[in-house]
Amino acid sequence: MALSRSQKSDKVKKLAGELETSTSAIIGTFTGLTAEKDFSLRKTVRAAGGSYHVVKNKLAAKSAEGTKIEAALKGLKGVNSVAYTSGDPVALAKALSTWVKDNSEFTFKLGIVDGKVINVQEIGDLASMPGKEELFAKLLFLINAPAQRLATVINATGRDLAVVINQGVEKEKFAGQAPAAKAEAAAPVAEAPAAAVEAAHVAEAAAGEQPSGAAQPENATASQGGEAADTAPAEG
Repeated sequence: MALSRSQKSDKVKKLAGELETSTSAIIGTFTGLTAEKDFSLRKTVRAAGGSYHVVKNKLAAKSAEGTKIEAALKGLKGVNSVAYTSGDPVALAKALSTWVKDNSEFTFKLGIVDGKVINVQEIGDLASMPGKEELFAKLLFLINAPAQRLATVINATGRDLAVVINQGVEKEKFAGQAPAAKAEAAAPVAEAPAAAVEAAHVAEAAAGEQPSGAAQPENATASQGGEAADTAPAEG
């Protein structure tokens, strides 16, 4: 059934809205594609973050005007379909290339990435490149690798030091310090009796001098008494 002018206009506007944000697309053609395989193809494209449409050549060209994939949809002939995405172009190319290997009914015509038209060989090259997620994973690994190596070295140093200390304790490598410590502890004890003996001698010396010093006042009194007796006047 032929489409009316208004229906064609609606399809153009709808497709143009979907293509407006697209950055890459792959144009293909097919012959004898069953409904089951068509469903499988659409599912594969959606899983890669893209959209898929079988397009009429003139409508596709008009819908793509002013978009980044305009150049890929001009001058199409025959039966054509377009898979497009605003996400990772590598993921879309990988998904389609893998599906096409098992389904010969579908073949590539050309592709476009950020306004640059690419041929079938370049689509294969694009599919062999690492995707964004894979690149991010590799970049993250490169960023984290130095920190991980540093942490490994630090942890290994701590473990090695602990092993050396434990081996030293087990083999009594640190036992030589004990006698010296005991000798230092015993020195004050040995000095204590010597100090006590010296104090005792001082006390005895002081005790020996005290009696002679205490007797001097009595002698002095007696002497004074004798002098008084000698100087007293004799009684007649």
